[in-house]
Amino acid sequence: FGHHAVKDVVNHYDYHATLLHLFGLDAKQLSYRRNGTEQVLVENPQARVVSEILA
Repeated sequence: FGHHAVKDVVNHYDYHATLLHLFGLDAKQLSYRRNGTEQVLVENPQARVVSEILA
């Protein structure tokens, strides 16, 4: 009963990208080094800012 969205699907990585956007950060360009390895906060390249909830 409604636990699988059919339209307007928003994943957790979309939520993360939206929060970073609200903080003024670009999720696709934000990276950091950890133990000598380049890391990103949003690992899915398909992450998007959910502008529908920002209006």
